[in-house]
Amino acid sequence: MKSVQQEVDERSNLTGTNKFELLLFRLGGDDKGEHSELFGINVFKIREIVAMPTITKVAGAPEHVLGVVNLRGQIIQVLDLPGIAGVKPVTGLNIMLVTEFARTTQAFAVESVEEIVRLDWTQVMSAERSAASGMVTSIARLEAQDGHPPRLAQVLDVETILRTLNPDEGTENIAQAVGAKIALKPGSVILAADDSVVARSLIEQGLDAMGLPYVMTKSGKEAWDQLQVIAATAEREGKTVYDRIALVLTDLEMPEMDGFTLTRNIKSSNRFGSLPVVIHSSLSGTTNEEHVKNVRADAYVAKFSAEELSRTLRTLLRG
Repeated sequence: MKSVQQEVDERSNLTGTNKFELLLFRLGGDDKGEHSELFGINVFKIREIVAMPTITKVAGAPEHVLGVVNLRGQIIQVLDLPGIAGVKPVTGLNIMLVTEFARTTQAFAVESVEEIVRLDWTQVMSAERSAASGMVTSIARLEAQDGHPPRLAQVLDVETILRTLNPDEGTENIAQAVGAKIALKPGSVILAADDSVVARSLIEQGLDAMGLPYVMTKSGKEAWDQLQVIAATAEREGKTVYDRIALVLTDLEMPEMDGFTLTRNIKSSNRFGSLPVVIHSSLSGTTNEEHVKNVRADAYVAKFSAEELSRTLRTLLRG
């Protein structure tokens, strides 16, 4: 039997292999209690899983905010995830998932927790062109195992869910927050990668306010492929990739290739190794920030603070 430390070390080492672990859970089904679909969330976002405690309702709370709980002295907002997804739990809201997101803590009420599965990011495809709503960022393909047939799990876009429920939280005057415009070498751009529609919109607003031209991509693989194309075009023009790309800004959780793998590919390449890379992620906490150092990223910025992002980009681009 593995020790707790062995399991922690093994899980931490996944960041170097383009793999991750997905917590699978169910929210409920239709009015007849049927068609209960699988949903998932990255284990790195889960702080703990607890049986549903007593919830204190808060006067005037937005729709789908059940109230708050006191968890060992910390007051945490509890969100009705089945209600957000438009389904009804058959047996009730039995489990609370306590999550850490962009250096904040919140909890999601769910019906049941199934298991944790280990996946390669290549098994995850974007949900953007599917019939999925904005709250689902990608679809994970689960292989047949342990008596289960092949299955699909919808990976939740926590950013979009929280931004939708708390639209005023963290809002700021982006133009004022970022300060003076930042000048790049003529002809160069920021190459950015993020699979969340909401995150891409906020990043684009921030870069526009900074006066920074950019190329936006939706996954680490798309960014890596774009980097090859830009480098090849530059070389045909007698330039280098450094004349065309000033900095790479990447999320961590992305289908096909995650941000850790993208960063490691860039930093281990003779062709791209000196490109500054900033990881911009909602996966916070000391463990994840240590992984950022291990892949030799130049900086880590938690989503989403335009001021912090501007300060970081200004420092790296000046250097």
